[in-house]
Amino acid sequence: MQSSVWDTLLFVKQDVWHGFNRGFLSVEGYSAWVVAPRQARPGNPWSWCLEFPDAFTERCAALRLLEEGFHHVYFDKHNNFGSPETLKEYNSFHRMLTGSGLAGKAVLIAVSRGGLSAYRWASENPEKVAVIYGDAPVCDFKSWPAGKMSSKGNAGDWDLCLRAYRFKDEAEALAYPGNPVDTLEPLARAGIPLIHVVGDEDVAVPVAENSDIVERRYRKLGGNIVVIHKPGVGHHPHGLEDQTPVIEFILRHVS
Repeated sequence: MQSSVWDTLLFVKQDVWHGFNRGFLSVEGYSAWVVAPRQARPGNPWSWCLEFPDAFTERCAALRLLEEGFHHVYFDKHNNFGSPETLKEYNSFHRMLTGSGLAGKAVLIAVSRGGLSAYRWASENPEKVAVIYGDAPVCDFKSWPAGKMSSKGNAGDWDLCLRAYRFKDEAEALAYPGNPVDTLEPLARAGIPLIHVVGDEDVAVPVAENSDIVERRYRKLGGNIVVIHKPGVGHHPHGLEDQTPVIEFILRHVS
């Protein structure tokens, strides 16, 4: 069944992405894009990569989901860290896509710092999320980029994060109660299933400071979460050589 979505979106240009047709859009003054499957799945489900759509793409579910009939999208506002301003822009993007025929709920692909964007948007819009797939996701900016725990963080990105949120100083940022680890209750209440893939030797985004906390707290809230560990692996490479467990998890819950 071919999707009618492609013909309703006003693309400014088109190209081919990993063998699939891709169209570019302008949303809130930023570039965004939509990739169409060769054969759309009934209901027009879609995946949304929040950051790094061209990093480890062959390992992080998007191409397999396209083969399964999902559309795939990206909003090009790098290094937004899930700031309040960005969440409003994401809402505009979501309205555009669902108004054009995509399903009301998206599968969020949260790679690394994309975890901040995915979880922050999901916590404010749980009714718009079908599944969250986190791949070595940042779940607390005190861990990364702040580097206030065991991670070394990144001073330049921490400065960008402070500015993105318009914090008056670092103390205000460190007291902020809206990190993903703090805002899981709306997701659990909405029954959103989570799946994470993590490298046990990740020193950039340590599992103990991020996914472990999400897993423990989400289970306590009664939420459904699966965490796949990669022994001996660091932050890279993202994803899995055999993505079948992630794809099956997503398909099971979207269906």
